[in-house]
Amino acid sequence: MPSQDMLLAGLVGRGIQRSRTPEMHMAEAAAHGMRSVYQIIDFDVFSGREPDLAEILSAAEMTGFNGLNVTYPFKIQVVPLLDALSANARAVGSVNTVVFRDGRRYGHNTDLWGFSESFRHGMEGAVRTKALLIGAGGAGVAVAHALADRGVENLLIIDADRTRASSLATQLKTNRPGMATAVIDCLDSGSVAGVDGVVNATPIGMAKAPGSPFPADLLDPAMWVADIVYFPLETQLLKDARKIGCRVLPGSGMAIFQASRSFELLTGRPADPERLKATFESFVPPGGVQ
Repeated sequence: MPSQDMLLAGLVGRGIQRSRTPEMHMAEAAAHGMRSVYQIIDFDVFSGREPDLAEILSAAEMTGFNGLNVTYPFKIQVVPLLDALSANARAVGSVNTVVFRDGRRYGHNTDLWGFSESFRHGMEGAVRTKALLIGAGGAGVAVAHALADRGVENLLIIDADRTRASSLATQLKTNRPGMATAVIDCLDSGSVAGVDGVVNATPIGMAKAPGSPFPADLLDPAMWVADIVYFPLETQLLKDARKIGCRVLPGSGMAIFQASRSFELLTGRPADPERLKATFESFVPPGGVQ
């Protein structure tokens, strides 16, 4: 089992200097009377030779880490480096939490549950007949399964890599056969006709990748709009949507709920989502309030 009195962990990704994940995990550890060290391992700021993902995992494991959280763009790349996958991780083929235990690496996906819980809390009563998912990468795969679990009947998928979008559509037919899927190649009034909601599961909107993945002129006040990006909290997509009266769901909810499940996997102790939320909302990231 993971250590019961010490949390030694890290977040691996690119462009993550403003992540609130370290603060959430360390504050939660303190609330449990645990010591903690949580490192940001940002591939965008390495000087000299950039290590590969396998080297990072090996170094963390040898150092005695409880495990690692994994974010963009490594959630799919990390899978072949692991010894075993949880049912969720196996189903979606994507991992965002790696636990080191007894000389083995266990991969978990808490994004699926995290987005599902965020949607349940923030989109109660929303019409879910037809939704559009932008992005079929590691996070998008988890979000797609969560949307199915939350009652979306028909999912349109678009990704810069059409093969990846098609692969996700095929995967959903096996894992969530009750959901109809279709891959689209462009965003225009015809392709998004009748869409009840839009979810951005790409990095577009992050501080390092500003902009919106969805044309503002295609938004309709009747739509709900969700984003998984949480730095900045108010992405351009959410600004555009809020401006015309759409119901919006920021990425903070997914971040908080996935961290709750991840903390339990890393430490063996249950986390308090409300406490995590308080830490998330009070944290001022490098560079000031977002």
